[in-house]
Amino acid sequence: MMPTKLKTQGQPTQHAQDLQRMWAGEFGKAYVARNCDADERSGAFHHDLCQRLGVRTVLEVGCNIGLNLTQIDRDASIDSYGIDIGGEALQRARERLNRVRLSRACAYQLPFDDGAFDLVFTCGVLIHLPPSDLTTALHEIVRVSRRYIWCGEYASDEPTELPYRGMNGALFKRDFGQAYKEAVPELSEIDRGFLAKGETPFDDLTWWLFDRTES
Repeated sequence: MMPTKLKTQGQPTQHAQDLQRMWAGEFGKAYVARNCDADERSGAFHHDLCQRLGVRTVLEVGCNIGLNLTQIDRDASIDSYGIDIGGEALQRARERLNRVRLSRACAYQLPFDDGAFDLVFTCGVLIHLPPSDLTTALHEIVRVSRRYIWCGEYASDEPTELPYRGMNGALFKRDFGQAYKEAVPELSEIDRGFLAKGETPFDDLTWWLFDRTES
């Protein structure tokens, strides 16, 4: 089956724009400061994923300071990109990474052509998108992927909003695998797993891997 052509979406809602400003401002800078010395082993996980899938072009949506891209950055066979809305985060990422092409952009309006990447992934990003705008972001992620989509997020069986650093309306758990399937029914889930806190550099993340070319 040929992938359905997804249209570029419109402007995010006011809620989403407010969250973007929050992450691009002092709140986002504080997040960077708390995580600037975080475990770089997450980079090995994502590089192993790229090798397993045999991908040559990769985009991380919401790359922050670049931890997930550290090992990919050192692999000259992979053309890698990262986007984030935080200027401070991107500055730290540029200090950490040498080859990854970084740009300031948001998940709702990705500045790339349809099918530009073999793999597009997020890690701990979709939880911070309001439910009203989640489908917009998922459509954009799938639009710029030629084949694979991977996401690792805090999950729950039912949509659940939780306070985040004293903020309401900033963290939303759900079954993100199901959200992808509802947003783009043609996607085929080809793998899923769980990354436990303490055993891995991640924090109890459920992950899903999709292929948009299989049916």
